[in-house]
Amino acid sequence: MRTRRGRTAMRAAVAAAVAAVALLVAGCGTPDPTAQARLEGHATAHTAGHGTSEPAGTAAATGHAAKPVAPAKPAALRAGESMRTVTSPVSYTPKAPTTGTDDYRCFVLDPQVTRDAFVTGFDIAPGQPQEVHHVILFRVPPSAAAAARARDAESGGNGWTCFGGTGLGSRGASLDDAPWVGAWAPGGRENVLPADVGIPMERGSLLVMQVHYNLRHGVTPDRTSVKLRLSSSSKLTPLETMLYPAPVELPCRAGKSGPLCDRNAAVADVTERFGAMSSRIVNGLLLVCDGTLIPTPGPTQSCTRSVEQAATIRAVAGHMHLLGSSLRIDLNPDTARARTLLDIKVWDFDNQGSVPIPPTPIRPGDSIRVSCTHDQAWRDKLPDLQGLPERYVVWGEGTTDEMCLGLLSVTRP
Repeated sequence: MRTRRGRTAMRAAVAAAVAAVALLVAGCGTPDPTAQARLEGHATAHTAGHGTSEPAGTAAATGHAAKPVAPAKPAALRAGESMRTVTSPVSYTPKAPTTGTDDYRCFVLDPQVTRDAFVTGFDIAPGQPQEVHHVILFRVPPSAAAAARARDAESGGNGWTCFGGTGLGSRGASLDDAPWVGAWAPGGRENVLPADVGIPMERGSLLVMQVHYNLRHGVTPDRTSVKLRLSSSSKLTPLETMLYPAPVELPCRAGKSGPLCDRNAAVADVTERFGAMSSRIVNGLLLVCDGTLIPTPGPTQSCTRSVEQAATIRAVAGHMHLLGSSLRIDLNPDTARARTLLDIKVWDFDNQGSVPIPPTPIRPGDSIRVSCTHDQAWRDKLPDLQGLPERYVVWGEGTTDEMCLGLLSVTRP
């Protein structure tokens, strides 16, 4: 039996790795069905393909291959807000630092925060949206600013490879308070937080912008920019992000075979491509969620975690990749107080905005469960996966790997 101390240590290790590979908007935005309707995306493939007789290979590609959508007119500034734009300091040509078709690159951005403020909104604009799988903005407090600048200087100001995190240590990496400012994923647009909340930014803080490039869609030079709303109000309530990851243990289909259908080989493959932290995440999630290193392979995996600190949930979101089929987040499952916070019955890779919900208090003793269902059958329907060998799928950072993640945007009492 694992001790409480052992579980706490493992959670910390998983948090340090998972907090930075998790994706999605850390705010209270809403999905954009209008924009999604213009995407030749994964939603179309799922709606048309699952449970039908549609021939394999006829589904559309993901929204990465869609024509760019004209940005909407920015929302008006509110009292106390100002807008500033920060841009990647270099035009970067993505390349795989190891094997594989993914590049994670971190850039230092200086938003020129000259006094304590709150981020109250953001609009991230990838320079090459067809190549960008995601963008995440991480807070760098003044105490870590010198380390960030030094790391950047090692490459002459061209950023650095950052699979599994920013590479600046685990400071602030917590499943219950991820150090995010915001993020962009397919379907993303301007995100303006509710008027009573904001993400704290201390005077002298920097941002590290992590950009995940999907090299299967090209290697054109990219220069991503960010518009930040900053508020000088002292009356805002800090907004935090809680992460709820679960394992991915998806075996090859019956009748399918190949070297990567062996789990050990699959884990070795993601470790080769993304570094030693990959195997730590895979095994750590099993220990944290199931209390064992022995997986139970299957299309649906889940993780239930107890709430340790009181909070109020303001928005929820989920994240998977191209093999995702459905995702669900439940509060106090299997009890008389059970409540579903998010139920995505048809996963849509191209529309990953978070969903506001009525303020929902959670207290110590409550539990939250995230459940994800993945399906190998999407390999036969999505062009993005054509030509790739079937494999046993575990948690991995690449576009053609998989994740299972629930996100809660919360305020504290």
